[in-house]
Amino acid sequence: MAFDGITIANIVKELNNTIVGGKINKIAQPEADELLLTIKNNRTQYRLLISASASLPLIYFTEKNKPSPLTAPNFCMLLRKHIGSGKITAVTQPGLERVIELKIEHLNELGDLCHKTLVVEIMGKHSNIIFLNEERMILDSIKHVSLNMSSVREVLPGRDYFIPQTQEKQNPLTITEKEFYQIVCEKPMPVAKAIYTSLTGLSPAAAEEICSRSSIDGSEPTASLSEEARVHLYHTFARMMEDVTNGDFSPNIVYNEEGEPVEYAAFLLCKYDGFTVKKFQTISEVLELYYAQKNQITRIRQKSADLRRIVQTALDRNRKKFDLQSKQMRDTTKMDKYKVYGELINTYGYNLEEGCKSFQALNYYTNEEITIPLDATMTPQENAKKYFERYNKLKRTAQALEEQIADTESEILHLESIQAALDIARQENDLSQIKEELTEYGYIKKHASNNKKKMQSKSKPLHYISSDGYHIYVGKNNYQNEELTFKFATGNDWWFHAKKMAGSHVIVKSNNEELPDRTFEEAGRLAGYYSSGRTAPKVEIDYIQKKHVKKPNGSKPGFVVYYTNYSLIIEPDISGIQLVEE
Repeated sequence: MAFDGITIANIVKELNNTIVGGKINKIAQPEADELLLTIKNNRTQYRLLISASASLPLIYFTEKNKPSPLTAPNFCMLLRKHIGSGKITAVTQPGLERVIELKIEHLNELGDLCHKTLVVEIMGKHSNIIFLNEERMILDSIKHVSLNMSSVREVLPGRDYFIPQTQEKQNPLTITEKEFYQIVCEKPMPVAKAIYTSLTGLSPAAAEEICSRSSIDGSEPTASLSEEARVHLYHTFARMMEDVTNGDFSPNIVYNEEGEPVEYAAFLLCKYDGFTVKKFQTISEVLELYYAQKNQITRIRQKSADLRRIVQTALDRNRKKFDLQSKQMRDTTKMDKYKVYGELINTYGYNLEEGCKSFQALNYYTNEEITIPLDATMTPQENAKKYFERYNKLKRTAQALEEQIADTESEILHLESIQAALDIARQENDLSQIKEELTEYGYIKKHASNNKKKMQSKSKPLHYISSDGYHIYVGKNNYQNEELTFKFATGNDWWFHAKKMAGSHVIVKSNNEELPDRTFEEAGRLAGYYSSGRTAPKVEIDYIQKKHVKKPNGSKPGFVVYYTNYSLIIEPDISGIQLVEE
């Protein structure tokens, strides 16, 4: 969800519950557009991170400290001078604007009580942190904005502070029912867009949620709303605003099937019915975790881009090679015909006239009469020899191609398994193992520096617990698959894998017990989900006790064979299966 007015309202509630009445103990400016305030209140120390970054403006409590520059910037020095030991008396939000005002009192050099305001504006690329005196005149700001940069408002020392009204929007906390119908429901545009373009502090995600709770399609035009739908829409909206006014929030993060965060909000989102929702005590926890996880996923995807490109290039090359080899193999199917031609010429060609271009003979293999082409410049024996030579050449080609095709197929399967591993990599050490495998098999050039392995935590398989309490492990790459199956699992543990497709080895620790049907089904769902068939509606899963799984000598990591197995058909949906965070 966007960092909208509702999220700000939740933060303001949290700030009022924690730091109002507290004393500012330390002010730091780790980045050019970022402040870190340390505040002591009720024998507890809080770190408040305030970022006016154009790409990711934020404000939340954090446990982490950040190093500061040796020489503090001017804005930081000004804050230290005035409010370095100030007391926070109030935290407010004007209307539902994306603005937070921290009211601070302090003593000046003469011992007189003074009041200042630190304004935090969370407005995308226009975000700022502005320091005001008692008359609400700007003393300074973390970003200076001149008229050359903005025709709407200057943000410079000595200017009066005001919130720019760039759009004609109404305060959603004070709008009446009649005004809602006139302003929102009469706008000639989709319902959701009419809501967030008419009311301050509501993001598109919040508007969609209001529509969803009202059982209205937010993409439908306002003109299509019946009178009953309009009334229902307003009262749904009014209930949400009542929750905001009363501070009735439920901070949460919504996760998709892959465990990736897709949305966060200060209230529960009914439009994500069926997704995994994790609730938190504070909105600060939500913001810190959500953006940390988002950043990690983005970073992993960026770092895996080069590996994906290497794998895809190798796959394309091997698939083209396979197609060419298959075509050549189809051409060798003529060899048996040439052998028969040679044999029939030797059998029936003794009385052929000189210069014959063909002759008919009975094929004693099929009892059919066939016409055999001849080279008129050659004798029958020479024609027979020519056909036998063609036969032997194609036979040798077929034997060589059979081995080459098997190697190419093996290469494709190996690369597809690495591609599947890249899809489920979650951490940098997962990528390290994949890179190590690509290097070992010659897809990445081995450098001298690669011999010195960096000390880092070892990547571990995914760990789930079934509904019946059995531990299930999922390999994230070929090396982990190999270790899980042949070093970790014992003979009576159960092994699962998607049939005839790249995917993870899944091991269920049986504890020498008979597994319940539900555990078999959940392990199968995991095997289907962590395979190249995860987007298919149904996936066939092979499963067998580990003692029947064998590894051929010299085969690539993760490659196994088995000769008797059970099968089940599942939907690759892992919702409801407990993941153990390690």
